[in-house]
Formats: sequence, structure tokens, C-alpha cells
Amino acid sequence: MLFGKIDYINLLPFHIFLKKSNLTNALKQSCEYKKSFPSDINRQFKKRRVDGAFISSIESTSKSFRTLPLGIVAKKHVTSVLVKKNTTCSKDPHSATSNVLAKVLGIDGEVQIGDKALKLYLENPQDYIDLAKEWNDKYKLPFVFARLSVNKHFTTYKKLSVSFKNNRIKIPQYILKKYAHERKIPPKEILKYLSLISYEIGVKERRGLKLFLKKSRVLK
Repeated sequence: MLFGKIDYINLLPFHIFLKKSNLTNALKQSCEYKKSFPSDINRQFKKRRVDGAFISSIESTSKSFRTLPLGIVAKKHVTSVLVKKNTTCSKDPHSATSNVLAKVLGIDGEVQIGDKALKLYLENPQDYIDLAKEWNDKYKLPFVFARLSVNKHFTTYKKLSVSFKNNRIKIPQYILKKYAHERKIPPKEILKYLSLISYEIGVKERRGLKLFLKKSRVLK
């Protein structure tokens, strides 16, 4: 059983949950071995090199695998999925969904995602457009950036997803300080950022996802 890990702060609570779970040490170690950025995890998942992963929403509609009601959700704004103002249009090679979201919203410019984007935003928020905020302002719905998708061991992943939703995950200080040092983002800003994100895909989240996928198909 191999899990593809997106090594971004937005999934830190889930990774802590996995470490504390009763999964085998081999599986926990595989998460570190298979960690990468979203578009690469998408490719690994499609090639079935990993059994489960948080797959970009735009790539999570295939009937060849199953999805669970767990994902990366921006409740309103998110500060880590951005377009830089007054720049020429360019994609973030690490992204899939965010590049399409910018097109759906009709926002041109340089797309930035993840921890690097969060750091840039904290330094100069006036220079960036928050795509999740633009989506929420326009449609009054949360935005689902990724869904937990499964190639194999669906029952195990389902149990994990239910357990994660039912647990309140506290980030140990030593891990918080480690991430703050590595990403050059203050601990209080990491916690503030995580408060903007939710993981359960309920009714409103499904509506938002359905609307996004519908609008993305029009672009093709």
C-alpha cells in the first residue's frame, strides 16, 4: 500500500494523522518516499505507482479509480493559490487545478501555488490575487482543490478518511517549528493559514466542485 504525499503545509494535519495511525511503518515510510508536488503526484497516481493520493480536482473525474469525500478545500480565501498582478499569463508547472481555475475566472497573470505562494503573499499581499477568494466572491461556494482518490485498498483508505474527519489534529510544536524553519514562514502564520482550509467534502463543497468542473469543460 503506497500513498502519494503532496509535501505542502495544507496537508500537514493529514500527514500528522497518518504518522499517529496504526498503519505499518512501511506504509508510513512510503509516504516520505513518494512525496512530490501536485502535478507529479497526479502522474504517479495515473500510472498506478501509488495506491492513494490527494489528486487535483481537475484530474479526479476518471472512472478508472474511486474518490472519497475528503479533499483540500478553501472555505473562502486561501492565500496560497495566487495570480501575480500585472504579469504575463503563465502556468505554475506544479499545478493542474489552479491553472484551470485562473482561466475559469478569466484572470490573466503568473500563477503561483503552494508554500512558495503563501510566503510571497505574506511578504506582499497587495501584489497578488487570491483565486479562492475570487471564486467565493463570485459563486458563494467553497473551492475544492483536490480529492482523496484511490486505485487500491479502498476500504482501508475509507476507514482512514472517516477517522481523520472524526479527529481533531493538533500539530506538535517541534513539527510546527520544523516547517516554519524549512519554509521560512512564521509558526503563527502557518496556523492562521491552516484555519482557512477544511478537508471534508460535503454538500456545498460538492456543488462548488461540480460547478468548477462544468465550467472547465467549456474551456476545452
